[in-house]
Amino acid sequence: MKHVATLGALALCLLSPSALAELPYQIVDTNQTSAYGQGLGQDAHFVGASPTYRDNDDGTVSDTVTALMWTQDPGEKITYAEAVKRASSLRTGGYNDWRLPTIKELYSLIQLNGVDPDPKANSSANLRPFIDDSVFAFAYGDVSKGERIIDAQYVSATQYVSTTMNQNDTVFGVNFADGRIKGYPIKNRRGEKTFFALYVRGNPEYGQNQFVDNQDGTITDEATGLTWMKADSGQGMDWPDALAYAGSATFAGHSDWRLPNAKELQSIIDYSRSPDTTDSAAIDPLFESTAIANEAGQKDFAHYWTNTTHVSTRSNRAATYFAFGRSLGWMGRDGQKQLMDVHGAGSQRSDPKTGDPAKLPFGRGPQGDVVRINNLVRLVRGGAVEPVDAPIVEQSARQRRAPPGEGSEARPQRRARSQ
Repeated sequence: MKHVATLGALALCLLSPSALAELPYQIVDTNQTSAYGQGLGQDAHFVGASPTYRDNDDGTVSDTVTALMWTQDPGEKITYAEAVKRASSLRTGGYNDWRLPTIKELYSLIQLNGVDPDPKANSSANLRPFIDDSVFAFAYGDVSKGERIIDAQYVSATQYVSTTMNQNDTVFGVNFADGRIKGYPIKNRRGEKTFFALYVRGNPEYGQNQFVDNQDGTITDEATGLTWMKADSGQGMDWPDALAYAGSATFAGHSDWRLPNAKELQSIIDYSRSPDTTDSAAIDPLFESTAIANEAGQKDFAHYWTNTTHVSTRSNRAATYFAFGRSLGWMGRDGQKQLMDVHGAGSQRSDPKTGDPAKLPFGRGPQGDVVRINNLVRLVRGGAVEPVDAPIVEQSARQRRAPPGEGSEARPQRRARSQ
């Protein structure tokens, strides 16, 4: 349980309860309650609107923070086309206005206290998914059918405005097994990809930003109550330096700037933009975004750190970032490593918090995700958060079990079943 404490420079200007109640785009807390190592300004040092769900006992779940209602059970995996078609005929709970969620609606359900499995694992023991499986039906990939444990991708209605892999049409989804957003080819040479699908209704304004330029180098999103620096850091830094950069920042008359958590940073992504289609970062042009030369020497845009640790069974030494430019990976083709946009601008992945990226020249993971480590920073302040103390978990090179309070306890799991 997060508890209030005096953290000096982390003191924040909070929204009043009445203002909070009026926000159409209320950001749900990540539910990450442990800090990893001694650095201040981590996700666990700030508490926001805690995830709160109501099981309606009719196959639906109400999120009392976002005012969104969800179907409870994704059923069997289906293709993107089938998921889109199903929405119009769905009558769960007696409602007929279900829709396939946008990527911002779907990401509202993520809880970053999950534990990312080893992609080669064949057991889900000691894991915790990145969604509340005491409320929603959830299942890891079915190893008996040749799937990986991590094959629990949930599809959204948000298609990537460019293409990924080998010029494949792509749709964004959230993987609630490994805690990432990726763009997935709708169809490739092996056929159409299948996904789990949850449906949503209510609050049509959720995920729609209302940016106001304050003419002082800051931009306020009146939909979320967050105020952002208009410019980014201009240069990359590792994660400890990013936390320190945020902790020492004084700008526009305020000293309560912080590194955003994953859900806060995702809220300002503009999924209608990409380097290949708008020659820009995936963000509203009100913001200033530093252009970079990527690993192929192309004009591109950066990865941006969050203050959220990405915990896996192997380590807690990685942190979450978002790609505001191409989400590159080194893929094997004809015996050669080829660099390509594997997951799309707006994806969420993770990098080691420190280290030398030159030691991983062909990336890491199944898609060879490029490793930069020295990522850019865009700071935020305000919103419905308060500073807290948090239990500290020692940073480990290898972690087989989740830390206390972060998923090591046994929990009942609702299994996905046919709808």
